[in-house]
Amino acid sequence: MKKPKLTYFDNSASRGEECRLAFAVAGVDFEDNRIAFDAWASLKPNTPFGALPILELEGKPAVSQANAILGYIARKHELLPSDEWEALRVLSLLEAAEELRHTISKTFGIKDAAELERRRTELAQGPIRTWGANMERQIVGPFVAGAQLGVADIKLFVVLGWLKKGVLDHVPSDVLDHLPKLQALFENVKHHPRVVEWYARPR
Repeated sequence: MKKPKLTYFDNSASRGEECRLAFAVAGVDFEDNRIAFDAWASLKPNTPFGALPILELEGKPAVSQANAILGYIARKHELLPSDEWEALRVLSLLEAAEELRHTISKTFGIKDAAELERRRTELAQGPIRTWGANMERQIVGPFVAGAQLGVADIKLFVVLGWLKKGVLDHVPSDVLDHLPKLQALFENVKHHPRVVEWYARPR
């Protein structure tokens, strides 16, 4: 194995996609190992933390956790600011994005329809909007750290894309559309040449 191998589900709306996009934006040739959900049970015991994505590098054991993988790609391929404090600020946004995901995921197991609607409505009106407002203040423009696209932009693009798809019942797809910097960042990542190329590739 001479090139990095990234393993994740065949899902374009979550953590594995962020890592794929980071490699694509960096211009790195990598093995995009997509697995079916029914293959996960047999693979899970052999992963570092029982979770995906995992990254394998030649001669090294597999590593997990999306933000750690993103940090590795960013440092190796100049997707972080060179200033150490600014790099720290950017990396903090990765953690904040994961916190939002964890907050939303707490509603996934709710069976009662009325309770789900209540909880998701509270999320949309409270934590999600608060998260968006906090992110809005972090964006220098056109990307998080200025003119250069980096890993935080990629992660925010994927998280925002998830919300925009309208797949979360009772969370409006336009829940964060009132935030101009955040929406501009999404469009700037979407139209970045290497992102366009990634989504135009044959599958």
